[in-house]
Amino acid sequence: MVDLAENLIPIALIGAGGIGKTSIALAVLHHDRIKQRFVNNRRFIRCDRFPASSAHLLRRLSSIIGAGVENPEDLDPLRTRLSSREMVIVLDNAESILDPQGPDARRIYAVVEELSRFDNIWLCITSRISTIPPDCKRFDVPTLSVDAARDTFYGIYDSNDRSDLISPILEQLDFHPLSITLLATVGYQNKWDMGRLTREWEQRRTGVLQTQHNNSLAAAIELSLASPMFQELGPDARALLEIVAFFPQGVDENNLEWLFPTISNGTEIFDKFCILSLAHHSNGFYTMLAPLRDYLSPKDPMASPLLCATKERYFARLLVDIHPNEPNFEESRWITSDDVNVEHLLDVFTTFDANSEGVWIACACFLGHLFWHKKRLTILRPKIEGLPDDHRSKPDCLSVLAQLFDSVGNWVEKKRLLICASDLWRERGSDNEVAWVLMMLSGTNRVAGLHKEGIRQAREALEIYERLGDTGQQAICLMTLASLLSSDKQFDTAEEAALRALTLLPEEGDQFRVCQSHRALGSIYQSNGKIEKAVHHYGIVLAIATPFGWNNDLFVAHFRLAELFRDEGRFDDAQAHVEHAKSHAVNDKYSLGCAMEVQVLLWCKQHKLEEAKTEVLRAADIFDKLGAAEKARDCREILRAIEEELNTVSGQSGFNCELLRVLTLRSKFREASDGIDGCVKFFKSIFLQIARTLSLHLSFPCMATFSSNNPPPCSCLFHSRTSILFLVLPFVVESLPESYFMYH
Repeated sequence: MVDLAENLIPIALIGAGGIGKTSIALAVLHHDRIKQRFVNNRRFIRCDRFPASSAHLLRRLSSIIGAGVENPEDLDPLRTRLSSREMVIVLDNAESILDPQGPDARRIYAVVEELSRFDNIWLCITSRISTIPPDCKRFDVPTLSVDAARDTFYGIYDSNDRSDLISPILEQLDFHPLSITLLATVGYQNKWDMGRLTREWEQRRTGVLQTQHNNSLAAAIELSLASPMFQELGPDARALLEIVAFFPQGVDENNLEWLFPTISNGTEIFDKFCILSLAHHSNGFYTMLAPLRDYLSPKDPMASPLLCATKERYFARLLVDIHPNEPNFEESRWITSDDVNVEHLLDVFTTFDANSEGVWIACACFLGHLFWHKKRLTILRPKIEGLPDDHRSKPDCLSVLAQLFDSVGNWVEKKRLLICASDLWRERGSDNEVAWVLMMLSGTNRVAGLHKEGIRQAREALEIYERLGDTGQQAICLMTLASLLSSDKQFDTAEEAALRALTLLPEEGDQFRVCQSHRALGSIYQSNGKIEKAVHHYGIVLAIATPFGWNNDLFVAHFRLAELFRDEGRFDDAQAHVEHAKSHAVNDKYSLGCAMEVQVLLWCKQHKLEEAKTEVLRAADIFDKLGAAEKARDCREILRAIEEELNTVSGQSGFNCELLRVLTLRSKFREASDGIDGCVKFFKSIFLQIARTLSLHLSFPCMATFSSNNPPPCSCLFHSRTSILFLVLPFVVESLPESYFMYH
């Protein structure tokens, strides 16, 4: 800014009220270099201190430059004085005179525009309105940085103890300078400690931002709302602004006609909000700063007709059948960009209108949209679980809510919620819903390693659907059963179940279920070591799912193919499938983290340990943010193994990928309450890794690559008794029956 002033380049500082425009202008005006250059020829005009007319502006300008002209009609009589020396002129709060809807707007604009063209004057305009002369270089003033916000607060609050309690409040204020200044001033004047200040903020929010001298955020906002430009927008403007304030994301720029069908000039009104700095564009949405949002948002949502109408528009959009086989499936992807707004809308109306059946039906539909298009947890969970058991929508909401726990790999919580839903459906005698929940439960038990329990539930669900005559759902049950049987090593029975599922499906019209059947067959053949067949069926999955854009199926197929090709040593093919898997997990962070784990193992197999280290750190960060603690912990154990290999000084080559594979699979056994077989295999594999590690470091480097199926050459065995002991240790462990480990 100082450089621009020294080069006499006119500027305009644009931003919302309280953003710091005046403070910046004054800082430049009183900068040492500016004082030295312009000396006493620095002028500051508060444009909100006189009526918005060209006559008053010219009179004020004549006075401050010392022209001595009483009532100039234009700049001509002032030109000689203005041109006589270099000077700085700051027009502060210029929105009060540059408002295009003002009574003398054209003449005022002409005066300011002419003033900006003097080559000996540095003109600085501060304004909430962006209608400025084109010669002015425009700067949109941002909010403060985190550190600057803390420094601003403590510069006023004057506390030696910098508490972490203030950080979330500053963030909730969007680091808005005026709001931070007011908060610190109120706390200082009232002698509140940080605990009291935090409580006052939680109870009163922006209502607390008013000092003893009546400086308040409300006054700053109301000044903009009283401007001629805002008043000219008509009676709907305030209500529309409240809608922008209500939604955390703001309003989608592409949804104006859909959301507000009765308002013909919606785009023009919203653009004027931006010109007035009451709103701004962000990622395709009209939104606003948090303090403005908190002040303008409707305090009683039920009393806002426009908000209630907006709610009904959203609810109607949610109430569609959402399934990959349905024509509305593609259209329902709109939720991926608007999910935070819909979640907030439901959170508010499940509080203010909790007895409305429509609100809870919309809630269940919203959870379904999340499951299919943006799997994540939701803030609505406590309200759903808090519903009375006889509430009509509770089991429906619980059933879908449970599936969202896939997004953090929390199978225990998913199972608990599904059991609750199952009990409620059984009490109501809803066989179809009971069977559906049983299928979900059986799939959850498969992932948790509880195969026997899962098989029992899948067969019960199949019996119900056979009784109901629903062949489509029978096919889904058979696929789930096939996956469970495969995990339980019953490969022939699993293959039979999956093939039977295919025979139940029509040749055309149910491509989604056909796709699921081939997924199940691919998994069965992969587990059974029939690689060519597995690749074939995963290829069919890709062929079916690609035209429809079914991301979950595409992710699974690419993920499994990456594993297969990695283990086959086809690293280029594996890498290509890992990249595809990542691209299809864009709205499912948990799946993305899992794909990154596959990438880690792939790079380890190629001895690219630095790349593997970077990737596993990224995966751990994703799982941390999701709250998937076990997966994050597994990633860090993988990281430690990689770092140990990177730091080794023994000169060993190669990397024990089997250890990493054990670590990544371990969480399955942690959560299994009766997965004894799995635990025994897990402990045996750990003993084997210890034995191989001892063999690696205490005998010959080459020995770590051998196994009972690939014995070492005899020449390696002539070393010493101790070495031979460690050499044979892995083979001893490998030969022990699993029953030996049952006791341990």
